[in-house]
Amino acid sequence: MKHIVSGIQPTGSLNIGTYLGSIKNFVKLQESYQDHHFFLFIADLHAITIPRDRLELRKTIKEVAALYLACGLKKDNLSLFIQSEVEAHSQMSYLLQCFTYIGELERMTQFKEKAQKQETGVTSGLFTYPTLMAGDILLYDAEYVPVGDDQKQHLELTRDIAIRVNNRFGDFFTVPKPLIPKVGARIMSLTEPTKKMSKSDTFVKSRILLLDDENIIRKRIMSAVTDTDGIIKFDPKNKPGISNLLTIMSAITNTSIEQLVTTYQNTDYKTFKEAVADCVVAELKPIKEKYSTIINSGELDAFLDKGKADANRVARKKIAKFNHKIGLGRKQK
Repeated sequence: MKHIVSGIQPTGSLNIGTYLGSIKNFVKLQESYQDHHFFLFIADLHAITIPRDRLELRKTIKEVAALYLACGLKKDNLSLFIQSEVEAHSQMSYLLQCFTYIGELERMTQFKEKAQKQETGVTSGLFTYPTLMAGDILLYDAEYVPVGDDQKQHLELTRDIAIRVNNRFGDFFTVPKPLIPKVGARIMSLTEPTKKMSKSDTFVKSRILLLDDENIIRKRIMSAVTDTDGIIKFDPKNKPGISNLLTIMSAITNTSIEQLVTTYQNTDYKTFKEAVADCVVAELKPIKEKYSTIINSGELDAFLDKGKADANRVARKKIAKFNHKIGLGRKQK
């Protein structure tokens, strides 16, 4: 069976940017690719490239896993697991470092941006984590990887590594292809609409969390930064705030942005923002209800245990074959 792989870092409560750009699309992919098995993991190894409070990290791991299920993922063709519980991820990361050039890692945009924010104490894990990401994908011979614009560079590196290994040892890794959603792939900050909405942004009004109360959701959308010309138009360069709200509404309602512009072209910003708030509240209400049921039951741990077993079964075989392929261990043939 063909595989699709995706992961998310447990570095904070999930916001609608992650939901609309990743999780909601993942649910749709399950419908479109019913002949594929989905490996979805909580990327806790990625999360520790910068210091984390251990108790908060563990809490967030469970929260993110529960939210994934609450968002409507179907269990039939899904293995949901915690990355660190599958040891082959760490093992494959080191092996792939031996096939990755320093210059390639130095060119990674996310590393350069994060390193600039940390004047001291930049870890080697932050530098080499693209090889961990490559291992996450190549362990499962993923045919497709759902990615946003900010992850395309990492997937290209993964493809380069896979091709490099294949050229040396024959066809061993599947070279993955990206799946990039047409709408909702990049939801912007409500306070700085030229920047991506981030769960790590210190300004809480910049985002809406999936577990936020209705009043908070409405206040943050109504106070979202727009402009002064009063025209509902999709123009990310000149009208990033209104364009972001249109993108959010389009992704939630599955209505084209063009149609939304036509519908709201004669309304004022207040009325439009109220409509956006209404659709966001309606979208998140059932998710919060399902989350409350899942997080307080044994269902989550049982499903994570099954996912761990599924992932280990595939990953251990792949890492053993790779070890043999490159000459590790005592096996002679």
